[in-house]
Amino acid sequence: MAYGRVSMRKTREILRLKFEARLSHRQIGRACGVSCSTVSDAVGRFQAAGLCWPLPAELPDSALEARLYRAHGEVASDTREPDWEHVHAELARAHVTLAALWGEYKQAHPDGYQYSWFCAAYRAWAAKIDVVMRFRHKAGEKLFVDWAGDTVPIVDRASGEVRPAYLFVAVLGASNYTYVEAALSQDSEAFLCAHVRAFEFYGGCAMILVPDNLKTGVQKADRYEPLINLAYADLAAHYGAAVIPARARKPRDKAKVENGVLFSYRALLVPLRDRVFFSLPELNAALRQQLRLLNERPFQKLDGSRRSVFLELDAPALLPLPAEPYACHARRRARVHIDYHVELERHCYSVPYQLAREQVEIVFSASLVEVFHDGQRVASHVRSHARGGFTTDPAHMPAAHREVASWTPERMAAWARRTGPATEALVTAIMANALTGTVLTFVGLPGLMPLPWWQTLTVFGYALVSCLAVNDAIKVAMIKWLVPTAVA
Repeated sequence: MAYGRVSMRKTREILRLKFEARLSHRQIGRACGVSCSTVSDAVGRFQAAGLCWPLPAELPDSALEARLYRAHGEVASDTREPDWEHVHAELARAHVTLAALWGEYKQAHPDGYQYSWFCAAYRAWAAKIDVVMRFRHKAGEKLFVDWAGDTVPIVDRASGEVRPAYLFVAVLGASNYTYVEAALSQDSEAFLCAHVRAFEFYGGCAMILVPDNLKTGVQKADRYEPLINLAYADLAAHYGAAVIPARARKPRDKAKVENGVLFSYRALLVPLRDRVFFSLPELNAALRQQLRLLNERPFQKLDGSRRSVFLELDAPALLPLPAEPYACHARRRARVHIDYHVELERHCYSVPYQLAREQVEIVFSASLVEVFHDGQRVASHVRSHARGGFTTDPAHMPAAHREVASWTPERMAAWARRTGPATEALVTAIMANALTGTVLTFVGLPGLMPLPWWQTLTVFGYALVSCLAVNDAIKVAMIKWLVPTAVA
């Protein structure tokens, strides 16, 4: 504990009365006009410095002060004082507690301080360092993520259109090691893909992901049972992590990432404020360069930098990455239409017909669409962006529908060819004149408009002609008479 500094003249007088007059500390204090504790401090420093009385006559006051005190205004260290920076760093490791560290301290200093003083002194020391380092986070335990509020403009070279780019920020709890990247949107796909690249940047995944209560991460915020977005939960499960979102309206729960966002503004965007970016890769390349400088910048009140602490604490404790990275996709619930198709962004995809009117879950990415029912995948299709189109798997159709759909123009022509060339000529002519719907109705397919009266007469006329016992040349001539424009 530090006491009030007394002059060297008065210090010499205290020492004289102690070792020559052999007065008590209380008597010395009254004689010199100082407190009893100040007398004890001066005598303790004298003994700790290894000096003996009487002092050498040639010892000046400056040399005596240097022996008793480190420097002007700084008290000499107590050999029993723990190394609080070491204690603070050790507490960042998994399963390390103050009790365990105090036990090690007592082994090294049997006459050292007791546990209650040890804990109180550490908390007093920790309260004086930067607020960013105030909370003790276990190594590799938590990764805080959020979108920054401010955006960076990206200018299109051709049109001059300005689009905002959003900053994704991730900060590891123990080391403050920061990852930042820009994206053109804050949708679920961008959010998940930014996580994947952040994990690759760190070389591993933290045990707990701490997002804010944004919709791409948390569907419904709740103090006790928040509802996690299904795609986000899948990502966490793929990497073996858990999602524990910050409490709503509790910014201190995510102070790490809030400060990370602030540092991103100051350390990354301020140096780039006068640059004009024309593409997202160009912006991200500039951010990576500034991010490296931020992570390698030394701490102001602690030893090392974000990167050095990361390599020492977080990197060995992170969960290893899986063999394959997470394939970013989104999820959506939908109800199957009566035609056993589900709609996704104006395009319809088939599912087994038994699931008509059932609730299903669509899992989709830029190239693939999967449909799940009751936790089981029931359909998989290549993603199509054609609006108003249909993607149908014949295996999903009822047998009767499959039979109807199998009557393609090629099959109709082959069927007519088996009857004879006249039949083939008529069928080909009808299909060539955009009468496919008429033919489908004629062969018995339901759901299409009936034949007009003149086409009905034509079909019956063909039937009569085909029954005549004449050669094919005469039949073709009669068909030309029935359908003058059908055959050239």
